[in-house]
Amino acid sequence: MHITIASLIPKTNSVSLMYAQGAKLSEGARIFTITNECEETIWPAVIPGDKFDGGGFALKAGQSKVFTAPVAWSGRMWGRTGCSFDQDGNGPCETASCGSTLKCGVGGKTPATLAEFTLAKLDFYDISLVDGYNLPISITPVNGNKNGGGNCSVAGCNSDLRDHCPNELAVKVKGKTVACRSACDVFDTDQYCCRGSYGGPSTCPPTNYSKPFKAACPGAYSYAYDDRSSLFTCTQGDYIITFCPNK
Repeated sequence: MHITIASLIPKTNSVSLMYAQGAKLSEGARIFTITNECEETIWPAVIPGDKFDGGGFALKAGQSKVFTAPVAWSGRMWGRTGCSFDQDGNGPCETASCGSTLKCGVGGKTPATLAEFTLAKLDFYDISLVDGYNLPISITPVNGNKNGGGNCSVAGCNSDLRDHCPNELAVKVKGKTVACRSACDVFDTDQYCCRGSYGGPSTCPPTNYSKPFKAACPGAYSYAYDDRSSLFTCTQGDYIITFCPNK
């Protein structure tokens, strides 16, 4: 897939200027642009979050925030929905809450769509549905050096799996499906959780629950050993993380 940088730049002057100049803040850092293209406010969460506004913040529809993380940072990002925080940053969320705080210090409550990164000389990144699904997310590398290794491809789950979630996996609020749990989370069996006698890539194949996830989101992990088509690499890239990329 050939994608122009101009088509990927969030609509904020400071970010546009930065990419238009082709500048990186530092060769020892990565620039993360987190963008909300959903039709409602979401509350992105990041762990470890010391470089990302303490690990949690609000993004209104159409808003973006830019952060810089050092090479050697390794962590995950996800979006929380239906949150109600007070002035002290305390309150509940309908999906993916990390306790009852805006600033996340722990992983989100499942189900949650995860964007995962390990930054190094060669960066690794992926979108994971292993812990379930609550929002569409994509990761788009920009300014990556393909000659240095990796393919710098877009990773993501652009489809809204809430629309087709099986009833036994659905999380509902007031009759509306707000998230879709994993089969491991619901049934807690070795087969669905890839453990015990199923604890390896040769013994834990896709299941009837993970296959529809994979069909809808071929560029995302659908189960624990779904590496071949789901794990991506890039050298010296910056990253745009977009929630609801097709909205």
